[in-house]
Amino acid sequence: MRLGVSAALVDGVLVTGDVSVADGVIEAVGLARNGSSSGIAAPGFVDLQVNGFAGVDLMATDHDGYARVGEALLATGTTAFQPTFVTSPEATLLEALRAMPHGGIGPRVLGAHVEGPFLSPRRAGVHDPRWVLPPDLALLRRLLDAAPVSQVTLAPELPGAFELIDELVARGITASAGHTDATAAEAHLAFDRGVRTVTHLFNAMRHSTARDPSIAMSALARPEVVVQVIVDLHHVAPDTVLVAWHAAASRFALVTDAAPAAGTGDGEFVLGGRKVLASDGVVRGPEGQLAGSALTMIEGVRNLVSLGVALPDALRAAGEVPARVARRPDLGRLVPGAPADIVVLDDRMDVIRVLVDGRERVART
Repeated sequence: MRLGVSAALVDGVLVTGDVSVADGVIEAVGLARNGSSSGIAAPGFVDLQVNGFAGVDLMATDHDGYARVGEALLATGTTAFQPTFVTSPEATLLEALRAMPHGGIGPRVLGAHVEGPFLSPRRAGVHDPRWVLPPDLALLRRLLDAAPVSQVTLAPELPGAFELIDELVARGITASAGHTDATAAEAHLAFDRGVRTVTHLFNAMRHSTARDPSIAMSALARPEVVVQVIVDLHHVAPDTVLVAWHAAASRFALVTDAAPAAGTGDGEFVLGGRKVLASDGVVRGPEGQLAGSALTMIEGVRNLVSLGVALPDALRAAGEVPARVARRPDLGRLVPGAPADIVVLDDRMDVIRVLVDGRERVART
């Protein structure tokens, strides 16, 4: 099957020509175009942090709710994602993990992103402080054994956190630093231990100064650490986004931290059992703190481009880089032999087609 596109993003470079798909994989790129070719094919977007979408809170939903989320994510170009579960009582976390489907909802479910409960009480953000806990290896193991987990966010400076990081590394699960009060020195120890990414850079972490760079600056200084950034231009100011981009473009992962308001609009929603309010595209919790976002991945791409980032680079930050964090090198690339998870954009950066495993999931005329 030919896609009928005029170009494709291949390992970060726009290659002129069409793309063919066969048996669910990319067959060839750079094929001679016909007169009706249009649009750019790129790897489907990979979102590492989806708390909810289309009005659905993933902490408390069933398969029908996941199906609704899946279809809405596909419409925004996301072909793979990590359902994200925030700090809650153990029983609630276990129930949410066990309810997570392994497939069949449209986009790929990569595994759970467990964000908490091993967070800094000083940097809990919208997470319910009643359930923020010190590192507990036995509890971590119970959570990991409940369902496939692909990422755990924790505060690495907490006593006992290294034991949890060791467990995650040994199991091949991504250990991410987030909701943390770590100093630069503590951050470097965590990176040395096996932490390879930072959850929503700059948000819910120790503030940086010239003499106390903290974990945010330390992550930008480490060439092996991927930084995840919410580019809704509310969580992180445009100039700060660009500083992070210029420091870490090849390891800059777009992430939405989507709340149930994403893909829906303003209104009152529930996130992890707490009421949140979305107004003018900003989601806030009961005390006025930011509570996830209403961002979609395609909006994040557009926002990066609006700041001067080249479209191929912005698309790479939405696909290939987050796929690396999720330890899925087969995803996020549009090369022969790779799964045909594809988003097609028009010249206005609107999503016009989406394929997963070569099957058409979204087609607009």
